[in-house]
Amino acid sequence: MSVHEHKADAPQHTTIGIVSISTTRSIVDDHSGLWIKKEAETQGHIVVDHHVVPDDVEAIRSAVLNCIRNSTPQMLLLTGGTGIAPLDVTIETVRPLLQKELTAFGVLFAQLSFEEIGSAALLSRATAGVIANTIVFCMPGSLKACQLACNRLIFPELGHLAKHLGEH
Repeated sequence: MSVHEHKADAPQHTTIGIVSISTTRSIVDDHSGLWIKKEAETQGHIVVDHHVVPDDVEAIRSAVLNCIRNSTPQMLLLTGGTGIAPLDVTIETVRPLLQKELTAFGVLFAQLSFEEIGSAALLSRATAGVIANTIVFCMPGSLKACQLACNRLIFPELGHLAKHLGEH
């Protein structure tokens, strides 16, 4: 079956959880998370959870696992904590939980970032994979980075990804 056939046969709407990682922001000024929520809902997806947690291993792990366990989203989008600063621990926290990794996501995101911001894309550690039948995307916290990842990579594939999740 071709990619076009897969996409044509894929669900049009998915369920999405959002976790923003920030020590300085709350849900009210979570620009990236709020944009993801609004854009997802505009496209007909259902946002089942949205939290802001601090840059802390236990807080991130808890938020990810609780969201997956309690809200069972098909997709979980994490924003923030993917840089190289000492407090950036999203990747170190999430990667050990992944049962399968979508290695192309980080590479493609870095390529797209390079086209927009040049060599600063080198700092990107964007990652994606599967945890307990939920596809998890970890992307930078900046609004522009979230828009790039969501518009160019994530949102165009949500239904296609959901279709593959449902295969047994």
